[in-house]
Amino acid sequence: MDYLKTVVPSQLVAERGSRLVVINPGSANIRIGLAQQDTPFNIPHCIARYTDQVPRINVIDQMISSQVTTAQHVEREKAYDIIASLLKIPFLDEEVGNNSFPRKMGRVDGYYPQSGKNNAALTWTDIYEMDTNSSLPFDSLANKDCVGEVSDHHKGADVKELSSSERKFRKFIFGEDALKISPTEPYCLHRPIRRGHFNISQHYPMQQVLEDLLVIWDWILVDKLHIPHSERSMYSAILVLPEAFDNREIKEILSLVLRDLRFSSAVVHQEGLAAVFGNGLSTACIVNIGAQVTSVICIEDGVALPNTEKTLCFGGEDISRCLLWTQRHHQTWPQIRTDIFLKPIDLLMLNRLKESHCVIKEGELHAVAVVHSYEDGMPAGSHKTKLTALNVPPMGLFYPMLLVPDVFPPPPRSWFHDYEDMLEDTWNMEYPRRPDMSDGLYPGSNASLPLWESYPVFPSKPKKEEKVGLAEAITTSILSTGRIDLQRKLFCSIQLIGGVALTGGLIPAVEERVLHTIPSNVAIDTVEVLQPRTNTSYVSWKGGAILGILDIGRDAWIHREDWIQQGIHVGTGRKYKDSHYLQGQAMCYINS
Repeated sequence: MDYLKTVVPSQLVAERGSRLVVINPGSANIRIGLAQQDTPFNIPHCIARYTDQVPRINVIDQMISSQVTTAQHVEREKAYDIIASLLKIPFLDEEVGNNSFPRKMGRVDGYYPQSGKNNAALTWTDIYEMDTNSSLPFDSLANKDCVGEVSDHHKGADVKELSSSERKFRKFIFGEDALKISPTEPYCLHRPIRRGHFNISQHYPMQQVLEDLLVIWDWILVDKLHIPHSERSMYSAILVLPEAFDNREIKEILSLVLRDLRFSSAVVHQEGLAAVFGNGLSTACIVNIGAQVTSVICIEDGVALPNTEKTLCFGGEDISRCLLWTQRHHQTWPQIRTDIFLKPIDLLMLNRLKESHCVIKEGELHAVAVVHSYEDGMPAGSHKTKLTALNVPPMGLFYPMLLVPDVFPPPPRSWFHDYEDMLEDTWNMEYPRRPDMSDGLYPGSNASLPLWESYPVFPSKPKKEEKVGLAEAITTSILSTGRIDLQRKLFCSIQLIGGVALTGGLIPAVEERVLHTIPSNVAIDTVEVLQPRTNTSYVSWKGGAILGILDIGRDAWIHREDWIQQGIHVGTGRKYKDSHYLQGQAMCYINS
């Protein structure tokens, strides 16, 4: 401790952060880097695998996606009109001339200052790698980077002239490159994490999910962080995991990091708690608005309050989808085939438009923008158009029926149930068991029902997903603390994190909507959202790095040998020898 009082912070980070890898998997992206880095790598959490299967599935999730029902469409239109009245803009199907209130015009001159860098068209990923055995003078281009990287040289005319016998398909393609593969190419896109959970379905078994996670993380460690397998045991991992993760998922990730990736030790930190440390706070209501999931949790004096946790199944990608729906309804979208499910590159384009043009402010909001079309491997087409109602999609955070978030309905919660709960006192409870699932981890292969339906449902396990808007979730979370002094402090210490937190006008909108949501019998009349002290997209990752560097005794760290010898083993019935010890090791910063 005397050393900590005298050491220069930058020196401490350099000394202890060089061997600490901070891993923060979000709902759509993964943030990963050494603790000594200023910012992590922020990479779409996906992998495209080459396939020769016929018929071919280009996106694994297309098999479980659902269409917007008539009832959802009606609710969406009602939500739009409610938002329109608040923003003082015409209703959804209202003619401009019939507008009954004074109209306020937003900017129509084209782009916001930050949009210039996002205006360029995306390019299709080169799916070929050079044959290293070729005698042609292109060997200097072959496999220059890891298989996940796309070299600009590969896109030149010389490559196009190569015969098919002198080039071959890349086996794996990762990150944003995987999202930019043409649907006509022989690849299948996998997203191992979706809506804050493992993306398990009848078409995407858990074994494949874990295999994809392993390949993606190993690629990042080797290609981005330059940590080869031979040196992996010299590093420790800090896992900053979302609140939505279940106990079973946490255990599987620990096994992945310690057993498969071969880190020497690991520790688990809660994402919301890490965010508090990342911003140098001790007490706050953390609102994490991610790409597919939004979570709320209250922290008091560096302690997470589990009963305040709220998880909402919508995020930034839903705002992007809503932007497309809004423009199509107003007939401002070009006559192009935009399909975010079969062509993930279209979702990348919509995310850019959302980040550049969507803000929350009163009055009609228009902008001239360039929309790109991507057709079957052809070069991108450009279409200049005038987008409208750009302030409506982000308001869907407060009125989630506008977003219709359940495009990918999650598996039932019972799929993730773990008989040995890491957070609850379950050791004295009796659960009915099936003969083919005696280990509590994996069901038998002979079950006649879909896998998740073979699990019993326990009413004592509360369902975490909330069907409310952001303001209601924040208010309910804070009021659940039960102490008026703490409630007043939390209502004045709301912290927005995640990429969507950068949306213009969101902070005053949250303050206003939360204030109006507080019941009249609660003596609170002030709501304040704290200004961020660091990049909101990386604040949880940064907090995890700080926690790891300052953790001197490492009492909460799990060592590889201990976990392999005494932890869970995939496919067997072995459990950790002491559930109390496991709870204290893996989750110490969640409840203490």
